[in-house]
Amino acid sequence: MSDLKALMPIEQKHVNFYDDEIIAVVVEGNQIFVPIRPICDFLGVDWSAQYRRAQGDSVLNSELRTCVVVTATQGQPDQRRDMTCLPLEFISGWLFGINAKRVKEEVRERLIRYQRECYKVLDEAFKDGRLSTDPDFDKLLASDSPTAQAYKMAAAIMRMAQQQLLLESRVDDHDERIEALEETLGDPGRHITPEQASQISQAIKAVAMKISEQSGRNEYGGVYGEMYRKFGITGYKLLSASRFQEAISWLSEWYQQVAGSNDVPF
Repeated sequence: MSDLKALMPIEQKHVNFYDDEIIAVVVEGNQIFVPIRPICDFLGVDWSAQYRRAQGDSVLNSELRTCVVVTATQGQPDQRRDMTCLPLEFISGWLFGINAKRVKEEVRERLIRYQRECYKVLDEAFKDGRLSTDPDFDKLLASDSPTAQAYKMAAAIMRMAQQQLLLESRVDDHDERIEALEETLGDPGRHITPEQASQISQAIKAVAMKISEQSGRNEYGGVYGEMYRKFGITGYKLLSASRFQEAISWLSEWYQQVAGSNDVPF
């Protein structure tokens, strides 16, 4: 496993898969990770052996990450634990590496079910909002009841919204390239320079990291959002060059207030 520092999720979901509750977390960048030890426990397979197998696989080993996961035990307060995880898209590959013929007969059917359906259910939980699986759900969805029709319509709207978000992302990327080109062609005063943008980014990250140390949560999105609201922009690279010093002063004062120190690391 290549990383040393555990990833701090911005969201955690519990997905019901038949009688098992699978944990999945979303980290910065909207990447979904799934802890693999709980799945080993559900399947009744040896965790140590499966961890060694993942480490020995050149693809899986490069994708293994440690994430902070909140676990609950009845009668006890919630606990934060570092868990070994794989990205959602690699869960099927890892599961198919468990030979169904070599597991105990009593868990063989359960393993095959995981191999067939687990990725689909987890994927739907994040894309379509479904948090549970029911063997009769597809049959119910195929009916012409008003509820089934409403669900299918909502799912279609969600897919359309997802496509629109992707389209807007491509447009934003295109706009940023045009702005960079304009700066190169002789309009550097319109927005901050790349060097100034880097300084703003470092300042935002310093503030977010200091707040995160105190709250125990990922605060990067909140700091970026506050910056965007204050200066009326949708990205820090769009900050007007004339307001660069104002932004640096504002971030410096914020950092000093949170850190309780006059020292500023940017």
